[in-house]
Amino acid sequence: MKNLPYEVKLTYAIFFCILILIILFIVFVVIVYNRKQLLYIKEQQLKEAEYQNQLLQKELEKQKLLEQERERISHDMHDDLGAGISALKLQAEFLKQKADDDDLQNDIDELLKTSEEMNLSMREMLWSLNSGNDTLGSFIDYAIQYTSNFLKKTRIKVWSESEDILPETPISTELRRNMFLCLKEAVNNAYKHSQANKLKISFLQEKNTFIMKISDDGDGIPEEHHEGNGLRNMKRRMEEQKGECQILKDGPGTHIVFKATV
Repeated sequence: MKNLPYEVKLTYAIFFCILILIILFIVFVVIVYNRKQLLYIKEQQLKEAEYQNQLLQKELEKQKLLEQERERISHDMHDDLGAGISALKLQAEFLKQKADDDDLQNDIDELLKTSEEMNLSMREMLWSLNSGNDTLGSFIDYAIQYTSNFLKKTRIKVWSESEDILPETPISTELRRNMFLCLKEAVNNAYKHSQANKLKISFLQEKNTFIMKISDDGDGIPEEHHEGNGLRNMKRRMEEQKGECQILKDGPGTHIVFKATV
């Protein structure tokens, strides 16, 4: 290398300088390209986030409108339908005082019974529509109240217990409604078929799993008994809510367990 002519050495030096410049240029281009790609990706992520935020805002507005509509229907039912049922009941009681015929009085008694059932159904619907009741605490309180009122004129004594319940845990309106209808069916079956003296309602929360168990000390379900519409309906309702309905055979009586994610 030392013996090479000066011109050759100069040529090699220029060649290496040009090569280094080309390498530096390529590195520069790659860095600029990567930065542009990163900026583009961040811009796309920002646009996606803005789009998702807009969708969320629209969904929140939709939910708010639904809540307002539910509240409006609830108030209208309470003011109009509730007042009408009360007026009907008062009129029937007034007619009963004037009626001398036994058959007529029996008919009026049936009318009073029907108006009371309508009033109870309306209260249940109002409770279902009220978004302020979309918590586990509200559901449990109403479930216990309903069961106690339903069985208060029967020989069946009602017991209830709650374990690890976080009362403010949200529960969807649809799940709350379906679990309440399952409760009604189970309590009604116990009243009609179990010959029980005690009925116990247990509530348990395991993280995001809510469990409701209804047990009685009655005759239980016979082994040869075919699954009726009531049990099928309860299972169907819970399956629609991605939950479970199970009949446990861990002692005398009937034990029905409902599980759902909240």
